[in-house]
Amino acid sequence: MPRMGRLVLPNYPHHVVQRGHNRQVVFAADEDYQRYLADLRELKDAFGVKVYAYCLMTNHVHLLLAPGESVAGLGQLMKALAARATRYRNRLEGRSGTLWESRYKSSVVQTDAYLLACARYIELNPVRARMVADPSDYRWSSYLNRIEADEAAEWLDTDPCFQGLGNTSQQRSERYQAFVRGAVSQAELSVIREALQRGQLTGNSRFIDEVERITGLRIEQRGRGRPRVSSEK
Repeated sequence: MPRMGRLVLPNYPHHVVQRGHNRQVVFAADEDYQRYLADLRELKDAFGVKVYAYCLMTNHVHLLLAPGESVAGLGQLMKALAARATRYRNRLEGRSGTLWESRYKSSVVQTDAYLLACARYIELNPVRARMVADPSDYRWSSYLNRIEADEAAEWLDTDPCFQGLGNTSQQRSERYQAFVRGAVSQAELSVIREALQRGQLTGNSRFIDEVERITGLRIEQRGRGRPRVSSEK
């Protein structure tokens, strides 16, 4: 069955990945990462998009974004981010041409079942790539912002599932750290990866039914598991 067209829903989280053209390096120095994050911080408000999580890798980015009522904001944000990074790199290297793949990948995420799981997946990227031993050792993801809750990270939006982890910032931080360091099943990894690669929904059959009702579209249904969240309080 052919891949369904990109689906963007208002006020729903979306797992987005954009890669460098031919997997080329897009972040070569600290300033490259810093500029991209500064642009993300500025442009998210301009286009009415919330940023729940991010991870900037050497040749690609993972973002967990939620557009507002205007779904066009997500595409506009990604286009503007890519354009700014391309202009910067071309000016720096005295070159022309594209820096990114023409089409980014995205998947609408089921909030209650998969939002925290997607955030964990995104922030564990450098650990899976064996760049660091612990997510707190990586500077270019949202993990430290989330668990430290310092003023410098106030631009990062708090997703409802993270907010529900506790009544205080310390409690939420401790529980999220335990969740991230907990065992991640192969089934959970497969659901998130395959949904993104195929442009499908990251969610279970109930979520697929919900989206079908909202959009009036027939969504291909595949086996879905539910990631386990620690019940420790």
